[in-house]
Amino acid sequence: MTHLRKMMLEELQRRNYSENTTRCYIRTVEDFARRFSCSPDRLGPRHIREYQAELFEKRKLSAGSVAVRLAALRFFYCKTLKRAWSIADTPYPKGAHRLPAILSQEEVAQLIQAAGTSFHRTLLMTLYATGVRRAELTHLKISDIDSKRMVIHVQGGRGRKDPDVMALREHWRGLQRKPNAWLFPGNRWHTGDTPIDTKVVWNACQQAAQRAGLQKDVHPHTLRHCFATHLLEDGADLRTIQILLGRNDLKETARYLHLSQRHLHAAASPLDSLPLKGPSPQEE
Repeated sequence: MTHLRKMMLEELQRRNYSENTTRCYIRTVEDFARRFSCSPDRLGPRHIREYQAELFEKRKLSAGSVAVRLAALRFFYCKTLKRAWSIADTPYPKGAHRLPAILSQEEVAQLIQAAGTSFHRTLLMTLYATGVRRAELTHLKISDIDSKRMVIHVQGGRGRKDPDVMALREHWRGLQRKPNAWLFPGNRWHTGDTPIDTKVVWNACQQAAQRAGLQKDVHPHTLRHCFATHLLEDGADLRTIQILLGRNDLKETARYLHLSQRHLHAAASPLDSLPLKGPSPQEE
């Protein structure tokens, strides 16, 4: 399994998968191999179907969690082993389509103001200002900040307009030891040679939400959804938002139409267009 793990890791890194996705995919394939006590390159569709059923029936995982594990196995067989993958033999589970929770701009302000430290405040501000993912945030480098153009460059060539690059500059100036590479260096005093862990971002968001007394389910990705929805409400078009989010599929971005209050209120009721005349029977 060691050589297969190395092969898969190289394929994931070559395609610039996030650190979290890479770990998840490799753990899934290793778990799959342990389940059948066999090297995964000797397993096939029958084993995948049995594994999928156990994830639902014994481990009680959600449809979304099972889909992620199937995606990991699909990557392993298609990209690492260069084998065919039959969607008909191993269909993705159908899950309930749930729209994410969205905070109003006032609630986002409450969240940021409730941050426990100035470092956490900067993390939350950057999440909302740029719409980056948690892993993207932790891996921002000093060289990614273009203060003259007020732009943050994210891996993959995308540029995010940041209305408060000055806050990032102040954050950098406040660090005890100026980092050479990472904008958010790790360890307790933020002087490490490696970036902060994604758990730091998660905890910053959770703790601020509790302090702010927000009743909605709030996590770092919530601020990404807020970034997109609030841009849409302010008049940005879907294609622009898609590019800023770094997505390939416009359909994924279109779901923010369902979350935008401006678009919801702009939709007229079909009753308004009916040519009704005269009083109702009850009034006669």
